[in-house]
Amino acid sequence: MSAAESLRVLPLGGLGEIGKNMTAFETAGRIVVVDTGLMFPAPEQLGIDLVLPDFAYLRERAADIEAIVLTHGHEDHVGALPYVLRELAGVRVPPVYGGPLTVELVRSKLDEHHLLDASELVQVEPGEPFGAGPFTIETVRLAHSIPDSCGVALSCDLGTALVTGDYKFDQTPVDGQPADMARLAELGREGLLLLCGDSTNVDRPGIAPSESSVGPHLEDAFTRCPGRIVVTSFASNVHRVQQVIDAAEAVGRKVSLVGRSMRKNVNIARQLGHITLPEGILVGVREVEDYPDHKLVVISTGSQGEPLSALRRMAHGDHPHVDLHEGDTVLFSATPIPGNERAVNETINRIYQLGADVVTARDAPIHASGHGYAEELKLMINLTSPEYVLPMHGDHRRLRLHGELAESVGVPRENVFRAANGVPLEIDARGARLGKPEQAGMIFVDGLDVGDVEDVALRDRRMLSADGIFIVVATVSEQDGRSVAPPELIFRGVPFLDGAGDGLLDELRDAVEESLARSARDEIREISLLQDHLHDDVARYVYERLRRRPMVLPVVVEV
Repeated sequence: MSAAESLRVLPLGGLGEIGKNMTAFETAGRIVVVDTGLMFPAPEQLGIDLVLPDFAYLRERAADIEAIVLTHGHEDHVGALPYVLRELAGVRVPPVYGGPLTVELVRSKLDEHHLLDASELVQVEPGEPFGAGPFTIETVRLAHSIPDSCGVALSCDLGTALVTGDYKFDQTPVDGQPADMARLAELGREGLLLLCGDSTNVDRPGIAPSESSVGPHLEDAFTRCPGRIVVTSFASNVHRVQQVIDAAEAVGRKVSLVGRSMRKNVNIARQLGHITLPEGILVGVREVEDYPDHKLVVISTGSQGEPLSALRRMAHGDHPHVDLHEGDTVLFSATPIPGNERAVNETINRIYQLGADVVTARDAPIHASGHGYAEELKLMINLTSPEYVLPMHGDHRRLRLHGELAESVGVPRENVFRAANGVPLEIDARGARLGKPEQAGMIFVDGLDVGDVEDVALRDRRMLSADGIFIVVATVSEQDGRSVAPPELIFRGVPFLDGAGDGLLDELRDAVEESLARSARDEIREISLLQDHLHDDVARYVYERLRRRPMVLPVVVEV
């Protein structure tokens, strides 16, 4: 059987987690990558800015990659693209395909990374097939919380696989562009080999509310707010931004856009016709504090409690142009992404502390999810009638629920695969099976540096955050290695338990002297060995006394 008569699907991200979606499709030795997403760090990933999929597999197979296709412009589907392109640059950089808004958002992102010339960016319209090596690719229009969202159908000699990306079956979307259910049904009639489906809201019964239902509720909420209104949402949710603008105009308020990504995305969306601004409605961010509160709506980034976002800075009194105060009302027109709940709650608490009021989606229907609920996932499966189903875009619980849902609508149990990142699904004329795992996981971005999950710096940050640091400076004789001056002890962030700090430093100095004397008796003269012994002795003593493991940094100076 030739390689052209087989299809290998390798998820590199997005399975067992919410975010960093990336999947490699391979036939006849050639690869097409669908999505290059990232994830934002968890609280324990201290000092980390971004979490990327481990794309070592793509780096090793760079010469075989025919194309990168993007389903839509959200960060969890496109955010890792600059890092991927930089890694591929030394071998072969494939063209990148996506809808018009997706491509323009990516163009702006690559420009920020000085990679605008690194790859060819190609706008594609739904229903217009194009070739990528042995694949024929077609995008299928779907509805989501950002325009130009699409599924990606990849056809090869064996059959067609469909990656849904994020979707919902919104019958009354704001832009009047519902999902192309007719084309999905055609794919089903033609015989869909594999469905790789979004699992995000599989645990929510029924059908997701339409995006267009949010606008009237926003307007109703605005009429109840006597003072200034701050609405926070995803900067990429341009339909939501349009509805906020429409609601503000309806109640006679001006609008100010706060947050770099909010202003950038609105400008791009305006150029493409996705957002229409009434004449004279915008107020510059520097004019916000000079404008009457009851005549203003601020649209801000920060709905997920991001540390450097505009709303988070407002909540901590750190924004250069907007000060929250009593009488303001902050509307969270978004729900927390799983894992962000703590950061969002902290931001809300700070807003209340400043005297402002908060309205969330729990208090009023001012948000509609961009992901379909269980009945919509069933509809996708019934429309496309896939032979095999690979649930994607969800944590392990959601992947399992999606698999069970597929079985409930008639997909045989043996044709539903619950995989994990790095575990390929291999399909040929004999059937489908999970293959031998490839390297997958996560890599971290800290500033401009990229490192893997075992990065020593991250481990050290965890230690420092938990138990602090001890610095021991010892001065020894160059001739015999004996201590010639009292050791100097510096500590930061070390928690003393039950008064253990009383006299501890004096005892610790004695322990340092004993360690140095022991090393001198053993005729240890090499500085690195002296520091190793001193580290072990001090760490052991501190743990015995405090039951803590602070970072211990010994410094030995010879005189």
